[in-house]
Amino acid sequence: MEKKYRQESSNIIKVVLFGPESTGKTTLSEQLARHYNTVWVPEYARAYLQNKWNNERKTCEPHDLPFIAEGQMRLENELARKATEILICDTDLLETKVYSEAYYLGECDPVLEQYALLNQYDLYLLTNIDIPWEKDDLRDKPNDRERMFGYFKETLERYNRNFITLSGDKRTRLQHAIENIDKLRTKKA
Repeated sequence: MEKKYRQESSNIIKVVLFGPESTGKTTLSEQLARHYNTVWVPEYARAYLQNKWNNERKTCEPHDLPFIAEGQMRLENELARKATEILICDTDLLETKVYSEAYYLGECDPVLEQYALLNQYDLYLLTNIDIPWEKDDLRDKPNDRERMFGYFKETLERYNRNFITLSGDKRTRLQHAIENIDKLRTKKA
């Protein structure tokens, strides 16, 4: 199983959208991929859990997390081979670790945690909770956003990840993200 969580090495810039549910990660991932004419890695958990909801009327359970992590890394590794200079990731294993600790188990599977910390990204875009929460089949914690935002931010700080916080409307977030990704591109050039 361990190999399934491993990030393949690559010379592209990897950017992760990171934050609580319903904070605009998917929308921004799509916008950034369009802007940079590249691919983006969707959140595997979304499709996996929507299918579970449609078939069983159940949301995420602790035993789903290894399958979600495996699917996320498989998608990321496949799409990294297709990306141009930049790969936009709607999530990563560090986010799966946060959900495992905060929502489900109070801790994270040691192997999943090992790879959540080992896999590397150039920039995390922490999405703030200053946009309206939108209900869907899978989102279930509208009153927990502030606590979860704090948990996400604390995680990035604890593991010394390079991150910026995105706040404001969609346009402002997009512009701020592009400015910071362009700085990375200049450094790598």
